[in-house]
Amino acid sequence: MAEGVDETDKARRFRDAALPHLDAVYTLARYLLRNPADADDAVQECYLRALRHFDSVRGSSIKPWLLAILRNVCRAEYDRRCRQEQPGLEEGQAGDAVTPMWREPEDTLEAASARGDDTERMRRLIASLPEPFRETLVLREIEDLSYREIAEAISAPVGTVMSRLARARALLRDAWQADRHEGGSDGLQ
Repeated sequence: MAEGVDETDKARRFRDAALPHLDAVYTLARYLLRNPADADDAVQECYLRALRHFDSVRGSSIKPWLLAILRNVCRAEYDRRCRQEQPGLEEGQAGDAVTPMWREPEDTLEAASARGDDTERMRRLIASLPEPFRETLVLREIEDLSYREIAEAISAPVGTVMSRLARARALLRDAWQADRHEGGSDGLQ
């Protein structure tokens, strides 16, 4: 009977600690896998693994630990895809038309159109970044993790995190400018 109580207590503690980070875990999965269905599967696998090993967590912040597990799940999915015939990046971006979760309420039709265009453009440009840069940028700018938390989540030194973040921002800025010039500026330069 005591084992059942322990498992119930473990499940409650896990739920209280891990569920507040569900959106962050899903957001990273969505950016890494570029497909909502695959992201759902990866998040579910991440939480199953996390629950299984919850008693091994040390420290006060569970978020970097969850994101590290998610990265491992996503890497396993990449490996699985590589063993099969993998479509090119152009074909794998079909799910990119999903509206971002962070979009704010729309004021006017014109504002909504401009904001939607910019939001979609930014999502597309972030998705086109090489994986290490995309991952670091999402963890810092969207998930608001500290450099130390990112370093813990990706198992890299803080200096590497800082370097990747600077490079990701530069790549994104250059891609944004190139995209605006190629797509024809809307006159708001």
